[in-house]
Amino acid sequence: MATEFTMKAPMCLVENRKEQMIVNPKALEILNQISQPVVVVAIVGLYRTGKSYLMNRLAGQKHGFPLGSTVESETKGIWMWCVPHPSKPNHTLVLLDTEGLGDVEKGDPKNDSWIFALAVLLSSTLVYNSLGTINHQALEQLHFVTELTELIRARSSPPSDEVEDSAEFVSFFPDFVWAVRDFTLELNVKGQPITEDEYLENALKLIPETNARIQNSNKPRKCIRYFFPERKCFVFEWPTNDKNLLVHMDKVPEDKLELNFKVQSEKFCSYIFTHGKTKTLRQGIIVTGNRLGSLVQMYVDAINSGAVPCLENAVTTLAQRENAAAVRKAAELYSRQMAQRLVLPTATLQELLDLHAAWEREAVAVFMAHSFKDDNGEFQKNLLETTEQKKKEFLLQNEEASVKYCQAELKRLSEFLMESISRGVFFAPGGHNLYLEARKKVEEEYELVPRKGVKATEVLQIFLQSQAAAENSILQADKALTDGEKALAAEEAKREAAEKEREVLRQREQEMQQKMEAQERSFQENIAQLKEKMEREKEDLLREKERKLKHKQKAQKDMLTEGFKKEADMLNKEINRLTEEIKAIKNQEQGQYSALLLTAGALFGTVMNTLPNADILRPLRVTLRKV
Repeated sequence: MATEFTMKAPMCLVENRKEQMIVNPKALEILNQISQPVVVVAIVGLYRTGKSYLMNRLAGQKHGFPLGSTVESETKGIWMWCVPHPSKPNHTLVLLDTEGLGDVEKGDPKNDSWIFALAVLLSSTLVYNSLGTINHQALEQLHFVTELTELIRARSSPPSDEVEDSAEFVSFFPDFVWAVRDFTLELNVKGQPITEDEYLENALKLIPETNARIQNSNKPRKCIRYFFPERKCFVFEWPTNDKNLLVHMDKVPEDKLELNFKVQSEKFCSYIFTHGKTKTLRQGIIVTGNRLGSLVQMYVDAINSGAVPCLENAVTTLAQRENAAAVRKAAELYSRQMAQRLVLPTATLQELLDLHAAWEREAVAVFMAHSFKDDNGEFQKNLLETTEQKKKEFLLQNEEASVKYCQAELKRLSEFLMESISRGVFFAPGGHNLYLEARKKVEEEYELVPRKGVKATEVLQIFLQSQAAAENSILQADKALTDGEKALAAEEAKREAAEKEREVLRQREQEMQQKMEAQERSFQENIAQLKEKMEREKEDLLREKERKLKHKQKAQKDMLTEGFKKEADMLNKEINRLTEEIKAIKNQEQGQYSALLLTAGALFGTVMNTLPNADILRPLRVTLRKV
């Protein structure tokens, strides 16, 4: 069951010290308790620009993130506030307030770049907060976006060029929202009214390059347009004309705020709540609270070690942890449900195998829902091995319960027979027939006992074998029988014993066949769920590639319209590459089915180790070939 977590107040997530960044373990504990998907909204911008006020509004509070009333930066590092999402059921809204960029008190200006990079990596919506207008100065202050190619790596293997790596940013970068505070201009161009979004897009248009200064001015414009396909703009007028109230915004009553400011703030919050996406990694991997905590720790560890945070490495490490946890979660479900529902002894072996199949299917479904990037099937194989071992234990318990129950019932039913033997009742003329009748009565009553289980025949056979010596003594002592009749009776006893032995062997053979068929069904179920998941992942990957292609095509069209042919030609290379990748995905990429066969082979090996006779695995080999 996904859990939500409500924090009464924000808490420092990443402390920014001069020497290094420190992740707050208490904040990680909170994230680890959140198994719900998260919508992560981070805000960045120069210090003392009102970032914390907007975040408090998103949290539905007037107080929380410290606002401050002096030129000193209040927020240090990154602060976190987790609250239930107001419009997405079973989601948690994680608000990240970052320390102000450009704080003169900082010893290392690189800290600003890392704070900005962390905000990009962790968020699903990035809010950039600035004052006044979106002009040349405002764009220069956003120079951090031009450094992202140096601070973030998409792939673990070095790209052939910087453009190839940065082109991957689109697949995992957050949506970009520019919040312009204390806006006093009219939204119009050449006398025509424009929207806030059009205002932003006009500001991001490239200036024809004539010198190095203009080239540098275009850099943040290019990066925002290339890296953030989803862009939105909000402008906010002054919240109040009373300067005395401005320094204590958290104490200003609603009726003292300007009406336009209140409307604009509500529109901003409504947009974030409605359009803010669930945080996902590449190929549609949903980020939960506990996954977010792992990502924070991995990224900060990379920064502190002097390395560049790499998304692919982070996802791989996260997959190892998550997949191991998914195996545990699925195995615990299987063990718990089997223990609760299994009534020992079962009437038949098939009853237990059917119960096993049902809960193994559920366990595999749980594993599929919580695992990702199990490319070689290692973790799915571990789950199958675990459930098989548990099944063996349940089979053994079932057999032991059957033996114990059957022995107890036979002891109860044969009490009169055993007492009669002890008292010598059958050691008299005609005693052999009396013994056979008494024994037959025991067998008939035993046959009527319900739910004796899988060892019923074998326990009866052992009981009858234990009677062989006594029966022979009674037979030889019976003076009412001739030697010939005794010989015939002895042969009949041997024949019946042999038939009972054959019956036990037939039952064992039947049980082995049932186990083999159960193994084949298990194998097929594992492969079926794996194929279904791979199809979903293929669709997610296809959507991701098509979204990137659409963004690149639009960017290329805009570049051509604005007269930047060189940039358009560079984008054309990326467009061609994406087109080929999409075509390969639609044509059933070979790598996908190689992974399927690799996993199938691993699972098949696990199945083979569970049965002693390889010959009965031929149907499984046929199934594997069909895969």
